Amino acid sequence: MNKFFLSIVLCVFASTFAGAQDKYGHLNFGNVVALMPETAKADADMETYRKELVSQGEGMVKAFQDKYGKLIADQQSGNFTPKQLQERAQALSQEEQQIAAFEQEVAKKVEAKRQELLQPIIKKAEDAIQAIGKANGYKLIFDTSVFNSVLFAQDSDDVFPLVKAKLNLKEPPTAKQ
Repeated sequence: MNKFFLSIVLCVFASTFAGAQDKYGHLNFGNVVALMPETAKADADMETYRKELVSQGEGMVKAFQDKYGKLIADQQSGNFTPKQLQERAQALSQEEQQIAAFEQEVAKKVEAKRQELLQPIIKKAEDAIQAIGKANGYKLIFDTSVFNSVLFAQDSDDVFPLVKAKLNLKEPPTAKQ
Protein backbone atom coordinates (compact mmCIF):
# COMPACT_ATOMS: atom_id res chain seq x y z
CA MET A 1 0.00 0.00 0.00
CA ASN A 2 2.88 2.34 0.79
CA LYS A 3 4.37 1.70 -2.66
CA PHE A 4 1.02 2.48 -4.29
CA PHE A 5 0.66 5.70 -2.28
CA LEU A 6 4.27 6.66 -3.01
CA SER A 7 3.79 6.09 -6.77
CA ILE A 8 0.65 8.27 -6.79
CA VAL A 9 2.49 11.06 -4.94
CA LEU A 10 5.38 10.81 -7.41
CA CYS A 11 2.98 10.95 -10.38
CA VAL A 12 1.23 14.02 -8.96
CA PHE A 13 4.59 15.67 -8.22
CA ALA A 14 5.92 14.83 -11.69
CA SER A 15 2.84 16.21 -13.44
CA THR A 16 2.96 19.38 -11.30
CA PHE A 17 6.67 19.82 -12.03
CA ALA A 18 6.15 19.16 -15.75
CA GLY A 19 3.33 21.70 -15.84
CA ALA A 20 5.59 24.30 -14.25
CA GLN A 21 7.93 23.96 -17.24
CA ASP A 22 5.30 25.11 -19.75
CA LYS A 23 6.07 28.46 -21.32
CA TYR A 24 3.34 30.89 -22.25
CA GLY A 25 3.80 34.04 -24.26
CA HIS A 26 1.76 36.97 -25.42
CA LEU A 27 1.92 39.67 -28.05
CA ASN A 28 -0.29 42.18 -29.74
CA PHE A 29 -0.87 40.72 -33.20
CA GLY A 30 -2.22 44.02 -34.49
CA ASN A 31 1.07 45.73 -33.63
CA VAL A 32 3.04 43.07 -35.50
CA VAL A 33 0.93 43.50 -38.64
CA ALA A 34 1.02 47.30 -38.35
CA LEU A 35 4.84 47.34 -38.26
CA MET A 36 5.30 45.12 -41.30
CA PRO A 37 6.40 47.15 -44.36
CA GLU A 38 3.96 45.22 -46.52
CA THR A 39 1.13 46.75 -44.49
CA ALA A 40 2.11 50.30 -45.48
CA LYS A 41 2.11 49.30 -49.16
CA ALA A 42 -1.24 47.52 -48.74
CA ASP A 43 -2.66 50.63 -47.05
CA ALA A 44 -1.44 52.82 -49.92
CA ASP A 45 -2.85 50.41 -52.53
CA MET A 46 -6.12 50.29 -50.61
CA GLU A 47 -6.37 54.08 -50.49
CA THR A 48 -5.70 54.33 -54.24
CA TYR A 49 -8.38 51.73 -54.98
CA ARG A 50 -10.87 53.44 -52.66
CA LYS A 51 -10.21 56.85 -54.23
CA GLU A 52 -10.83 55.44 -57.73
CA LEU A 53 -14.19 54.05 -56.65
CA VAL A 54 -15.13 57.23 -54.79
CA SER A 55 -14.20 59.32 -57.83
CA GLN A 56 -16.42 57.15 -60.00
CA GLY A 57 -19.27 57.61 -57.51
CA GLU A 58 -18.71 61.35 -57.36
CA GLY A 59 -18.98 61.47 -61.15
CA MET A 60 -22.33 59.68 -60.94
CA VAL A 61 -23.56 62.13 -58.29
CA LYS A 62 -22.39 65.14 -60.31
CA ALA A 63 -24.22 63.87 -63.42
CA PHE A 64 -27.33 63.29 -61.29
CA GLN A 65 -27.16 66.80 -59.84
CA ASP A 66 -26.78 68.31 -63.31
CA LYS A 67 -29.81 66.39 -64.60
CA TYR A 68 -31.82 67.36 -61.55
CA GLY A 69 -30.90 71.04 -61.97
CA LYS A 70 -31.91 70.86 -65.63
CA LEU A 71 -35.21 69.22 -64.69
CA ILE A 72 -35.99 72.02 -62.23
CA ALA A 73 -35.08 74.68 -64.81
CA ASP A 74 -37.22 72.95 -67.46
CA GLN A 75 -40.11 72.68 -65.03
CA GLN A 76 -39.91 76.41 -64.28
CA SER A 77 -39.67 77.30 -67.98
CA GLY A 78 -43.06 75.74 -68.68
CA ASN A 79 -41.85 74.34 -72.03
CA PHE A 80 -42.52 70.72 -71.07
CA THR A 81 -45.72 68.84 -70.36
CA PRO A 82 -46.32 67.43 -66.89
CA LYS A 83 -46.04 63.93 -68.36
CA GLN A 84 -42.58 64.67 -69.79
CA LEU A 85 -41.45 66.12 -66.49
CA GLN A 86 -42.82 63.12 -64.59
CA GLU A 87 -40.98 60.67 -66.89
CA ARG A 88 -37.72 62.54 -66.37
CA ALA A 89 -38.31 62.63 -62.60
CA GLN A 90 -38.86 58.85 -62.59
CA ALA A 91 -35.66 58.36 -64.58
CA LEU A 92 -33.82 60.49 -62.01
CA SER A 93 -35.33 58.45 -59.21
CA GLN A 94 -34.00 55.26 -60.81
CA GLU A 95 -30.60 56.89 -61.25
CA GLU A 96 -30.62 57.86 -57.56
CA GLN A 97 -31.31 54.22 -56.65
CA GLN A 98 -28.41 53.13 -58.88
CA ILE A 99 -26.12 55.55 -57.04
CA ALA A 100 -27.22 54.12 -53.68
CA ALA A 101 -26.61 50.58 -54.97
CA PHE A 102 -23.18 51.64 -56.23
CA GLU A 103 -22.32 53.01 -52.77
CA GLN A 104 -23.16 49.64 -51.23
CA GLU A 105 -21.15 47.87 -53.92
CA VAL A 106 -18.18 50.14 -53.19
CA ALA A 107 -18.26 49.17 -49.51
CA LYS A 108 -18.24 45.48 -50.44
CA LYS A 109 -15.46 45.93 -53.00
CA VAL A 110 -13.31 47.88 -50.56
CA GLU A 111 -13.70 45.19 -47.89
CA ALA A 112 -12.89 42.42 -50.39
CA LYS A 113 -9.80 44.31 -51.58
CA ARG A 114 -8.73 44.85 -47.97
CA GLN A 115 -8.97 41.11 -47.30
CA GLU A 116 -7.09 40.33 -50.50
CA LEU A 117 -4.23 42.69 -49.62
CA LEU A 118 -3.95 41.75 -45.93
CA GLN A 119 -4.24 37.97 -46.22
CA PRO A 120 -0.60 37.33 -47.30
CA ILE A 121 0.66 39.77 -44.65
CA ILE A 122 -1.34 38.05 -41.91
CA LYS A 123 -0.11 34.65 -43.10
CA LYS A 124 3.53 35.81 -42.97
CA ALA A 125 3.07 37.14 -39.40
CA GLU A 126 1.30 33.93 -38.32
CA ASP A 127 4.11 31.82 -39.80
CA ALA A 128 6.72 33.88 -37.91
CA ILE A 129 4.80 33.47 -34.66
CA GLN A 130 4.53 29.72 -35.24
CA ALA A 131 8.28 29.52 -35.84
CA ILE A 132 9.04 31.58 -32.70
CA GLY A 133 6.68 29.44 -30.64
CA LYS A 134 8.25 26.17 -31.79
CA ALA A 135 11.86 27.40 -31.62
CA ASN A 136 11.48 28.78 -28.09
CA GLY A 137 9.35 26.01 -26.61
CA TYR A 138 6.20 28.02 -25.95
CA LYS A 139 3.11 26.07 -24.99
CA LEU A 140 0.76 28.91 -25.97
CA ILE A 141 1.11 32.45 -27.24
CA PHE A 142 -1.83 34.72 -26.57
CA ASP A 143 -2.97 37.61 -28.74
CA THR A 144 -3.47 40.56 -26.41
CA SER A 145 -5.08 42.68 -29.14
CA VAL A 146 -8.32 40.71 -28.83
CA PHE A 147 -10.53 41.73 -25.92
CA ASN A 148 -10.89 39.02 -23.27
CA SER A 149 -8.54 36.59 -25.01
CA VAL A 150 -6.17 36.51 -22.02
CA LEU A 151 -7.78 35.60 -18.74
CA PHE A 152 -4.60 34.90 -16.80
CA ALA A 153 -1.17 35.94 -18.00
CA GLN A 154 1.14 35.51 -15.03
CA ASP A 155 4.62 34.35 -16.01
CA SER A 156 3.91 35.18 -19.62
CA ASP A 157 6.64 36.46 -21.91
CA ASP A 158 6.00 39.20 -24.45
CA VAL A 159 7.22 37.63 -27.70
CA PHE A 160 6.63 40.81 -29.72
CA PRO A 161 10.39 41.67 -29.75
CA LEU A 162 11.25 38.17 -31.02
CA VAL A 163 8.65 38.30 -33.80
CA LYS A 164 9.70 41.84 -34.67
CA ALA A 165 13.32 40.67 -34.96
CA LYS A 166 12.34 37.60 -37.00
CA LEU A 167 10.48 39.85 -39.49
CA ASN A 168 13.21 42.55 -39.36
CA LEU A 169 10.65 45.16 -38.36
CA LYS A 170 11.65 48.63 -37.20
CA GLU A 171 9.68 51.07 -35.09
CA PRO A 172 8.10 53.83 -37.18
CA PRO A 173 9.77 57.21 -36.72
CA THR A 174 8.00 59.44 -34.25
CA ALA A 175 6.59 62.74 -35.44
CA LYS A 176 8.83 65.68 -34.56
CA GLN A 177 7.07 68.47 -32.85
